[in-house]
Amino acid sequence: MKSQKIVRIRGRAIPLPGDDIDTDRITPARFLKAITFEGIERALFCDERETRPDHPLDIPAHKGAKIMFVGRNFGSGSSREHAPQAIQRSGIEVLVGVSFAEIFAGNSFAIGLPAATASPESIGELMDRAQKHPKTEFVVDLEKLTVSCEGAAFPIEIQENQRRSFLSGTWDMLANLEANLPKVREVAEELPYVSGFRL
Repeated sequence: MKSQKIVRIRGRAIPLPGDDIDTDRITPARFLKAITFEGIERALFCDERETRPDHPLDIPAHKGAKIMFVGRNFGSGSSREHAPQAIQRSGIEVLVGVSFAEIFAGNSFAIGLPAATASPESIGELMDRAQKHPKTEFVVDLEKLTVSCEGAAFPIEIQENQRRSFLSGTWDMLANLEANLPKVREVAEELPYVSGFRL
């Protein structure tokens, strides 16, 4: 069993301006009592969306977008996995921002949601294009490390080990374990706390 290769994502984009958007805004804490992630997409920015009818996620022209442009330090705050789960389950396949909180970026990688970075100037221009021309199609290319649209290309960065894992389809750790069960069992047999504490 192998996880899916992620090379390029093509689609429309949702621009989400603002820095330091934390995980409590992305998925409010009252949703953390769920024992599965099923339906967690309904929590995505739900408090803000209740009071702001023009929230980017609710603008009809952005419906079905696969890319989200965000600002600096996105996903800061508590380390809840629910935040990237809600984003991905809402249809977003890649995030491109100025920077990401480290734990949020790690949780995103674990579920196959690339979090790439670009300069503030590039993000500003990409957001502006997505806001003014919401039907614009963007291509995030992890091989070329670019975001392109209408003949323009913007450089992006992503941790090289994550990039290689996405390109080769080896980002899913559970799939990697399942694919190597004989080796896992072999190693486990040598561990005293697995094999009956043999000396």
